[in-house]
This record gives sequence, structure tokens and C-alpha cells, in this order.
Amino acid sequence: MTHLPTQSNPPLSPRPTLPTMYDLPSENPEEPGLPDEFHFFQPLLLLLTFIPTNWNPERVFSASDLNLYYDLEHPSWYKRPDWFGVVGVSRLYQGQDLRLSYVTWQEQVNPFVVVELLSPGTEDEDLGETRTTPGKPPTKWQVYEQILQVPYYIIFSRYTNQLQGFHLGDGHYEAMALNDNQIAMPEIGLSLGLWQGSFRGIERLWLRWFTLSGELILTPTEEATVAQQQVMIAQQQVMTAQQQVMTAQQQAITAQQRAERLAA
Repeated sequence: MTHLPTQSNPPLSPRPTLPTMYDLPSENPEEPGLPDEFHFFQPLLLLLTFIPTNWNPERVFSASDLNLYYDLEHPSWYKRPDWFGVVGVSRLYQGQDLRLSYVTWQEQVNPFVVVELLSPGTEDEDLGETRTTPGKPPTKWQVYEQILQVPYYIIFSRYTNQLQGFHLGDGHYEAMALNDNQIAMPEIGLSLGLWQGSFRGIERLWLRWFTLSGELILTPTEEATVAQQQVMIAQQQVMTAQQQVMTAQQQAITAQQRAERLAA
């Protein structure tokens, strides 16, 4: 009979003087879960296609609906972006563990890009239209712009299909112009843009990653489909070539028979 190992507590913090992801809450029971299915599928598509062309995949991390701790002076304060991506950090926490949350003072690398998906309950804060209450945590906009200084802040509305991009310049976010519904991020060799297509059987306008030249970054499923199509095309080409050989052979036989009849 096989005995399952007993559950143990997470490993102790390697640096007891500073709270790590093992010390800080990874969820808040008072907060509701995802507001709708779109908030599951859209971040998943972003995660699957976030493949910076000039970074080792082992030095790239992205997550959705994960606590992002940003202020050591207020270690319990966090934001929970719909999706964010980081480059220059280990894919696994300290190279060995899945993250419970993202603690910036432990990681020493802030997010490179944050995406918020507008919903009625968070729209004003996502757009920077709310004010900070004294003694309360700062707004998302303030955290991303002033504290973490995230280079790219992206906002997308599933209701209007409006895509907005902001780039950090001189300490403040500046609205970006879209080129063919895409936002270029040359630092990572990618563009983020809109795509009409089917993902997980759902046809709609999605937000996903492209190369700077506008080519889709494929999901693993899409890569498998393309590979299968290429195999089928190659097989068809072989069959066509074989048919051409057989046709040529038959034509040669026919010509030889005709020549023999004429010579008789």
C-alpha cells in the first residue's frame, strides 16, 4: 500500500528580516474571484504568447491574478494585475519554486509590462481616475507609474474593444499611438495588439503578442496545428511526385509500344 506524504508547511523564509512570498498572503478571502470567463481566457492567451525574442525563456516570468507586493514600508499592500510580465528574473522563484506571489523587494526586478482588463468595478482605478485616500494604499496607476515605474501599462476593454497603451517617460505615463492596432515594445522584440480569431473555441477580438514585424506568436496548440498542416502538405507533395513519376513511366511505356507497332 502506498502512503502519500503528509502535507508540510511551506519552507521558511531564507531572509527572516524581510517578508518573502512565504510570509505574505497569496489570497484575500474577502475579495471575489475572477469577475468573468474573459478574465481567465484573455490572460491565459497573453501568458502563452509572451515569448520575448531577445530573452532566454528561463529569464522570463508572467502571471495573472497574482498578488504583486510593491512597498517594503507597507509590506501587506499589494495590487493584483489581471496580467503582468517580467524579464530578467528567474522563471521559478529562486530557480526552484512556483511563486505564491510576486514580492518586488525580494525579486529585485519590477514588472516590464502590466495589462488591466476593464470591468465596471475597477474601471475608474485602472484608468487613473480615482484619488488616494490618506492612510490607504495608493491606486494602481500610482503604483505602476510612480512606485514600480513599470515601462508599459496596457488597458483593454472587452466591451468596447478599445486598446490603450501608456509608456513611462520622464516619470509619467504618456499615451502611445497604436500602429495597426499594435503597441510596439522594441526592448523585448514584441508588439502587443488586437487579433480577431478563435482561442479555446471562442471567436472574438483578443489581445495577444506579435513579433515586431507583425507575425503572430503562436500558442503551443497553434504550433502543433501548423506542424501537422506542414506534415500533411509534405505528404501530399510526395504523393503528387509519385503520381508524376507513375504518369511519366506510363507515358514512356505507351510511347515504346507505339514505336514497336510502327516498326513492325
